[in-house]
Amino acid sequence: MIRKYDNYKVYIHNMAGFDAIFLLKILAELGNIKPIIHNGDLISINFKFKNYNIIFKDSLKILITSLRKLAKLFAVEVQKSNFPYSFVNENNLDYIGPIPDFKYFDGISSLDYNCYIENYNIWNLRDEAIKYCEIDCISLYQVLLKFNSLIFNLFHINIHKYPTLSSLAFAIFRINFLLENTIPQLTGQVAKDIRQGYTGGSVDMYIPENIEGKKVFCYDVNALYPSVMKDWAMPIGKPTLFEGNIREINPNAFGFFYCKITAPNNLLHPILQTHVKTVDGIRTIAPLGTWFDMIFSEEMDNAVKLGYKFEILWGYTFKKNYIFKNYVNILYGLRILHPKPDPLNYITKLLLNSLYGRFGMEDSFADFLILDNKSYTKFEKDPKNNLLNVVPLGDKFLIKHRPLDKDINTFLDNATETHNVSIGIAAAITAYARIHMSQFKNNPNFNLFYSDTDSIYIDRPLPDYMISSTILGKMKLEYICNRAIFLAPKVYYLETEDGKVIYKVKGLKHEVDLTLSDFESLLYKDTFIKKVQNVWRKSLNEGHIEILEQLYTLKVTENKRKLIFDENNKLIDTLPFIINEDKEIVNKDVINK
Repeated sequence: MIRKYDNYKVYIHNMAGFDAIFLLKILAELGNIKPIIHNGDLISINFKFKNYNIIFKDSLKILITSLRKLAKLFAVEVQKSNFPYSFVNENNLDYIGPIPDFKYFDGISSLDYNCYIENYNIWNLRDEAIKYCEIDCISLYQVLLKFNSLIFNLFHINIHKYPTLSSLAFAIFRINFLLENTIPQLTGQVAKDIRQGYTGGSVDMYIPENIEGKKVFCYDVNALYPSVMKDWAMPIGKPTLFEGNIREINPNAFGFFYCKITAPNNLLHPILQTHVKTVDGIRTIAPLGTWFDMIFSEEMDNAVKLGYKFEILWGYTFKKNYIFKNYVNILYGLRILHPKPDPLNYITKLLLNSLYGRFGMEDSFADFLILDNKSYTKFEKDPKNNLLNVVPLGDKFLIKHRPLDKDINTFLDNATETHNVSIGIAAAITAYARIHMSQFKNNPNFNLFYSDTDSIYIDRPLPDYMISSTILGKMKLEYICNRAIFLAPKVYYLETEDGKVIYKVKGLKHEVDLTLSDFESLLYKDTFIKKVQNVWRKSLNEGHIEILEQLYTLKVTENKRKLIFDENNKLIDTLPFIINEDKEIVNKDVINK
């Protein structure tokens, strides 16, 4: 806290998830702080003391992988060292003695451990902890220097002006590729209307397991979002509101239409998604039935081919243009010129995949303040301040609020900053991605077990013309599996031809062991498995983190499709949910076959 460091940027890797829990309360006591928080995620901390400022940033938000991987990728001089994290406890902070056992070193091989112990006769916990932290700082500094140099040489942009990867990607696009007056900033009612049709990627489980002797082929799209950004026209220019069926006046009208939608009743894999209210909250499903929704015109036209019917009621039309072609071509060209071990391959991949989401950000940002007790008491009494949340920080308070105008009904104009958002762009890109993936649904050439945003699991290989690891939008064969069990979206088990076991359970840490027998047992109705995992409870108020045991119950649930069981109560198939015009599911009953 001296003049020398005025306007310095201090990077901490995973600051938001770890260090900030300890730092925020202390910084609030030492000076004035202004945190930037979006969707509950801490982006940065502006710390002011006397007349000087330091900005704390999270380098994980701009280089989204571990420091160990980054140090190797950028080939920096000082590599991240090893340390027995789980050996440390409150009773052994002054430990001096033999090197802790291998079991305390997380994430290293026995070879790395043997190399580590060769350097020691006596091991001092305090000295090694300090040395470990110093090496971390130097390694991160060297990574950021190289990263900034690469970005500046390519795009003449200083990374330190941008706190997140998406904001950096957006700046590169805006400064180097964006044509003037093309993308509209969409806020207010227009943005709210279009956001109704912004449903993201499509993830569904259709068939729970493969037949013995029948292989499962797992394919990923090569850069799905960049490919559709390059190849499809985007909504540009100012939107024009219309009433009635715009296609009767302009058969080629392009934009977002609010429609009465009727799905064909015999479709096995519905391709249109919608948000449905349930007792467990909002759920995104691809249903049958009839409902009202906002839909992108190109996704509507694609759905018509499968028998969907649309009554267009009102909406917004846009002009269209291929605004991302140069951005994608240049970055992807750089990526394929550099092999995977090269940092440019990694950086361009991040930039290609991080741009689209920036356009879909919510523009209704809350404001955050740090107030002392006296100021807080006065602040909370004024209803125009619209207090949303309060977190005590010692003798001060972290305030989340959205100021209201005089009639206490609407937000103040100056409370909504210019965030350069355009939900129409993000909604169009995700819709185009769903259109691309729809070719693998209801396809008579194979059985579809499971689909994710950019991947499919099917029972026979795709034709050669659909396969390429270098052409954008083509498929890449990831695995061929002898055994595959799919229980729900983001919950599956795979055994590959070469004996590799892959499993994923959303919400359960991967170090928790699960077996083939576990997944097979879960195919039966009302079966569940309980696992214990360690979770971190973080408290800004108390300024500490606790590691607690959490009981996780794993079972099959009807989150997205209706489950079908045989006479032995074994899960054998699924069917689409059917909804009514109020978006209520009308076929909830369990089916036994």
